[in-house]
Amino acid sequence: MKFSALSAALLLPLSQALRLTGSGGQSYRIILETDKRAPNIRDFVTWDEHSLFIRGERAMMFSGEVHPFRLPVPSLYIDLMEKIKALGFNLVSFYVDWALVEGKPGEFRADGIFALEPFFRAAKEAGIYLLARPGPYINAEVSGGGFPGYLQRLKGVLRSQAPDFLNATDNYMANVCKIIAQHQITNGGPIVLFQPENEYSFGHNIPFPNGQYMQYVINQARSAGVSVPMINNDVGPYGYYAPGSGVGAMDIYGHDNYPLGFDCANPTVWPANSLPTNFHQLHLKQSPKTPYSIVEFQGGSYDPWGGPGFEKCAALVNNEFSRVFYKNNLAAGITIFSLYMIFGGTNWGNLGHPGGYTSYDYGACIRENRVIDRENYAEIKLQGQFLKVSPGYITSSVGAASTSLFSDNAGITVTPLTGNKTGNYFIARQTDHTATGTLSYTLKLPTANGTLTIPQRGGTLSLHGRDSKIHLTDYPVGDSTLLYTTAEVFTWKKYADKTVLILYGGPDELHEFAVSAPFEAKVTQVEGDNISARAESFSIIVQWRTGPKRQFVRVGNLAIYLVDRNTAYTYWVPLLPGPGASQYGTSLMNPEAVIVAGAYLIRSASLSGTTLSIRADFNGSTPLEVIGFPPTVNKVSVNGKLLKHTTTATGTLLTQPEVNIPRIQLPELATLSWYSVDSLPEVQAKFDDSRWPVADKKPDVKPEATYKVSNFTVQDASPVSLYGSDYGFNTGTLVFRGHFTSTGSEKSFRVWTTGGTAYASSVWLDDRFLGSFKNSDRAEDANSTYNLPNLRSGQKCVLTVVVDSMGLNENLNSGYDDMKVPRGIFSYTLEGGADISTWKLTGNLGGESYVDKFRGPLNEGGLFFERQGFHYPSPPVDSFVNASSPLNGVDRAGITYYTANMPLNLPSETHDIPLSFVFASPPAQGGDYRALLYVNGFQFGKYVSNIGPQTEFPVPEGILNYKGDNWIGLALWALDDVGAKVRGFTLKAGTPVQSSRSKVEFVRGPSYSKRQEAY
Repeated sequence: MKFSALSAALLLPLSQALRLTGSGGQSYRIILETDKRAPNIRDFVTWDEHSLFIRGERAMMFSGEVHPFRLPVPSLYIDLMEKIKALGFNLVSFYVDWALVEGKPGEFRADGIFALEPFFRAAKEAGIYLLARPGPYINAEVSGGGFPGYLQRLKGVLRSQAPDFLNATDNYMANVCKIIAQHQITNGGPIVLFQPENEYSFGHNIPFPNGQYMQYVINQARSAGVSVPMINNDVGPYGYYAPGSGVGAMDIYGHDNYPLGFDCANPTVWPANSLPTNFHQLHLKQSPKTPYSIVEFQGGSYDPWGGPGFEKCAALVNNEFSRVFYKNNLAAGITIFSLYMIFGGTNWGNLGHPGGYTSYDYGACIRENRVIDRENYAEIKLQGQFLKVSPGYITSSVGAASTSLFSDNAGITVTPLTGNKTGNYFIARQTDHTATGTLSYTLKLPTANGTLTIPQRGGTLSLHGRDSKIHLTDYPVGDSTLLYTTAEVFTWKKYADKTVLILYGGPDELHEFAVSAPFEAKVTQVEGDNISARAESFSIIVQWRTGPKRQFVRVGNLAIYLVDRNTAYTYWVPLLPGPGASQYGTSLMNPEAVIVAGAYLIRSASLSGTTLSIRADFNGSTPLEVIGFPPTVNKVSVNGKLLKHTTTATGTLLTQPEVNIPRIQLPELATLSWYSVDSLPEVQAKFDDSRWPVADKKPDVKPEATYKVSNFTVQDASPVSLYGSDYGFNTGTLVFRGHFTSTGSEKSFRVWTTGGTAYASSVWLDDRFLGSFKNSDRAEDANSTYNLPNLRSGQKCVLTVVVDSMGLNENLNSGYDDMKVPRGIFSYTLEGGADISTWKLTGNLGGESYVDKFRGPLNEGGLFFERQGFHYPSPPVDSFVNASSPLNGVDRAGITYYTANMPLNLPSETHDIPLSFVFASPPAQGGDYRALLYVNGFQFGKYVSNIGPQTEFPVPEGILNYKGDNWIGLALWALDDVGAKVRGFTLKAGTPVQSSRSKVEFVRGPSYSKRQEAY
């Protein structure tokens, strides 16, 4: 077997020639041979045209995307990893957000909640490999696409060879890649793949494709010690940077695909041409010598401000989608397959981009609050566990899809993948993949016994709309072979005394399978009302119909359990540890494991002598049945307790764990002792802004960065820059104060603000409210004109402008520099009188020299309470107003900060209890408002009453202290002169889960202490 050699590079000037050798799919070198840099890499990660090899073993890599920065509780990483492992996955892909770890140029801080090492340890502890994707650009629906705000000040084009841009990336890439290199598989870590850049598939007025830039990023990683293979994620199957394409070429070519798009408002609509049918052909054309790889495939959808909400996104990318579209990828021969997202998390602390709100649930199969009750989780588990026991799939040959060769119904398309005595896979779907009706059909499949018409015993098969099945022939199962099966394989395991096989089908379906067997083989046991078996020459044929009751047949030492899909959803296949108690198991493909039915989640299993120990979670009382296990087992322990069990007629072990689901009592937020403080003192007559930064920079109008802004020209710019990032303010709310001396003839103030999608702004003249731009759900900038009252000549006046920044734009289209679209004020006009003599502005205290190193550079904005640190635990409430609640609100426009202590005492040592803060939807009448939710110093919610859609804000344990005090903060920005109040604000608990998870550590950030530098 010929393996591709790993490309290598050192960070050298790009003007220096890069030597490429090899052709026709042979390995190539860049600057330095692999053996001179990482002589042992071939012992750990290699690849050929079929798949990766991990430590010499061929592997199907089934993966999901997780962003550690969207869950700032490191002790919860292992919970996610175990839930992903239970799907049958062996890989997790992750981004690193540059903006969070180098908030100030030259100061790289990947520590505390931003440290990567706890994420790596959790992956290794769970037995998960990692694909590292540090950018420097990541997109990811984060502010700036991961670019820190100070890049707005660069002259050069972002994501290009502009020297100032490349120099800006060097420190970050050197540091983050060093950390990644230390945790590669070659150093005992879990990282097996590295992706330089991200979706670098567009160019506008720059050289494109830009191999020189891509090579620069590759060299940054290689020079830091990264030796694992480079893989890219072309935004579509365009072939950019495929191996052999020249400078900037990858080791392995990969691309992304989101076939349904992001129309969550219409979750039942599948566009007619949404199913890709040419992926295999494109792969053979673009990169035939590497494994077919999709680095991001649709696992959910983002949702914008004013959108339908993530439950609709989960309905769009649901279990039906997974059955049809994921199996369609299998029909293309994919062997590196990653879902974006598998867990979305939260855009806490202003880390999101303007196109999304606080939740990043994404409609993924694991909810934002880590709950796994979506049906899609169970469906993906069926596929993941099947692939884990089907190594023959990896090297099978993809054939042409047909509507006639393998089925008698042209309404059904079957794609064959044929193996060499390792099983044949026939992936069936309805030809019109959008159809919702049911079709009947028979199969004509080639087998070792010749081409057979199936079912052989009469009747027809059925394929429901938006469903897909993997029919098998000549499929090895331990020492036996399935001659064919119309039902799908969930898993199988060979033990010393028997082999256990689980087959499943959809609701009320007829199925048939045949076991190749010597003439003397017999069916020794049959259980079930809808099953019949008959011996034929060299095979035993079993026909059955699915139903809610499990059925069983034993052929020799092959024990076959027949279930419907809903029953299969409740089955788990925890691996038994490999050498040294490794959770990677005894093998990557078909490792030693047990098969267990029941429980909300099975996290792991282990053997000690004759005792099988299981770690399990329960959301209700249920039996636990061990179906497949080594014959030495005669005791079952669940969560450390040895349980009595009975042995059933089919040889399984049945036990009843003790499950107690407590009734959770939560505090009423309305009855807490609330304190308030005016958070817009800037409009008061005696407010002193002498310590504020003066806006004195010349505006740098960047045409490429303002192409989206209607009719913006140099003449439109204000005399001085009023862009937040020009002064180091890259996150959260901006506050501007414009001083002028009236001539007595000023009539109106016209201001052009920019804050990103769904932003808002409010304006005051001294202490008089002039009005707000409240936005709908789309505007990124707006011109607003406010009438002024009669002013006296010589009167000293101050205009206060508050602009809510919704994050910086992403920068997907290289050359447009979208990320440089500023936040703040584009321009202004004071009609009919004097001009503004001095502008001052502020954002977060310290700007890029941000104060809160623990919670990071984006968590705080520029409102008064944030600058003072009042959102921290234990603020100085003695100086606040008591008996003032956000539910009472205010009777005028302005910004008020409310805070209260909320003690909790929840049984978190035994139960996982999801909590969320819920805003009641406001009535049609009443003042519109925005609210910022702070929990123990972390901003965990931005609520916009007139836009939505989010009203429920999950906050994880670890940010919330389940065994002590919690300081809750709510900033209420009333946008109307009638004021506003929060119509309802409650703490909500989801269903508690009796859990075997690891202990969750409280993330104890700094508490309040007076900020001497605050103004």
